[in-house]
Amino acid sequence: MLAILRFFLMTLALVLICIVSIFYCLIRPFHRDNVYHTAKYLGKVPKLLGVTIEVRMPESVKNIGPVVYVANHQNSYDLFTMSNAVQPGTVSVGKKSLKWIPFFGQMYWLTGNILIDRNNTNKAMSTIAITAEKIKSKGLSIWLFPEGTRSRGRGLLPLKTGAFRTAIQSQVPIVPICGSNQHGTIKLNRWNNGKIIIEFLDPIYISEESRDSLRHTANAVHSLMDEKIKELSEEAKALQDN
Repeated sequence: MLAILRFFLMTLALVLICIVSIFYCLIRPFHRDNVYHTAKYLGKVPKLLGVTIEVRMPESVKNIGPVVYVANHQNSYDLFTMSNAVQPGTVSVGKKSLKWIPFFGQMYWLTGNILIDRNNTNKAMSTIAITAEKIKSKGLSIWLFPEGTRSRGRGLLPLKTGAFRTAIQSQVPIVPICGSNQHGTIKLNRWNNGKIIIEFLDPIYISEESRDSLRHTANAVHSLMDEKIKELSEEAKALQDN
């Protein structure tokens, strides 16, 4: 019964947040902080699921300015959990088909997120250039899930190089964001689902000379994130067990 009630409340909350955000965005469509303000409300939904979110940010990241955020993508709960880490002036990059999802798709587009056609390589490469230009001209930060798909309990998947190309073209650092494991840990029938810990890592500056070794750079960042994710997951599990 608890699971049914939570699913209903979660769905209702998502629809209401999307509708309110759509009307808000009609007043100032594509504003640089639309995503941030919407994310603040999406980030409150985990309370309905019995989940506490802790966000950790080092001094090196606070007020850093435009960056390319790269985060691990686990499952659909990311929409609510990772939203707590979204910073002002940040937009994300998502697949073009998202805009056809009722309410959510229209909200995603009007808040100013960037939509790409992942099935078209030429358009995807063009999007990198467009995204880099937006970072430079509008001072935006970009949020990316460089795995390209949900990991669904398989651990951190290999990182695609698009995020790193964007960082080089826009001349901004990469900031990894690591979320502790939530696959199988959020059970709608359980009253207390513990804590999800999200931690920002120190910024990583990629030089123009690294353009030819982006795969090596992506693998190095993958190693850093994978180690931190495992560390955070063990900490969160220990807290839940206690």
